[in-house]
Amino acid sequence: MLESMDLKNVINRENVLVDIEGTTKEEVLKALCNQLFNTGYINDVDDFYADVLAREEEGLTGLGKGIAIPHGKSESVINTTIAIGKTKQPIEWVSLDDKPVEVILLFAVKNSDATTTHIKLLQKVAIMLADDEFLVALQKAENEDELFGMITQRD
Repeated sequence: MLESMDLKNVINRENVLVDIEGTTKEEVLKALCNQLFNTGYINDVDDFYADVLAREEEGLTGLGKGIAIPHGKSESVINTTIAIGKTKQPIEWVSLDDKPVEVILLFAVKNSDATTTHIKLLQKVAIMLADDEFLVALQKAENEDELFGMITQRD
């Protein structure tokens, strides 16, 4: 279990990427999975990526207003975290408003954290994302520090 539910204790600045080059949901998810591997949060990119895609098949993760919250619960996750990506241009994603996505919050949840921790993180993020002004600010973020600061200071 996580010591604290503060997002600043869950999100690592190194796992915040702006201007992701991918033009498809799969490319963007793979880029975020690779980043999680490079920073030591997961130990198997392909396994975690497969778990994320399997979860995508279960139901939509596009919340609307340009935001998606894909997630994977996996044996490959070493430490539960959220990787945040902002794409160079909006990408197609099945979402509640049928609009493309620009900001992705990828939840990487280790199996032992799969129930309580996962739900608490989703609740925290959902509360933040319910604020339309905050959503606009997220989409306008120009660099990793700005995006990271917005989310961790908001908590």
